[in-house]
Amino acid sequence: MTINSSIRFRQAETTDAPVIRDIVRAAYGKWVPVIGREPLPMRADYEKAVAEHPFELAVADGGIVGMIETMLADDHLWIENVCVAPQAQGRGIGRLLLERAEHKALESGRLELRLLTNGAFEANVLLYKRHGYTIDREEPFMGGMTVYMSKKLTR
Repeated sequence: MTINSSIRFRQAETTDAPVIRDIVRAAYGKWVPVIGREPLPMRADYEKAVAEHPFELAVADGGIVGMIETMLADDHLWIENVCVAPQAQGRGIGRLLLERAEHKALESGRLELRLLTNGAFEANVLLYKRHGYTIDREEPFMGGMTVYMSKKLTR
């Protein structure tokens, strides 16, 4: 894996919503044949989401190549969505976005990150495990299995 040092980060603005939607649709599109439907992030209203939740964007070569959507809860930071544009995958951008979420959690006094993913997205589950997340529980959902994961942080 080559980590591109030209990656920059910035907060999303409402005008970024269409590009975010396009990146999410491209990144999650590979899972449609696996689960037989569009994953829920492909159906989200990103104009509404960007207005309501913080999104941090990874930018390279003048364009958005990845994003992470988070929400601060009382005792943890929730990762609602993280994805990297297909053409930018394999460059360490996902890892950098997850690291930024860790810093945000710690800055906010939260010592835990939580997320969920579809159990059929085996590559995603493995990615999160490689980055220190553990499976907390699994629940049936829409003919598949939702995997709830978390990562404990230390100051």
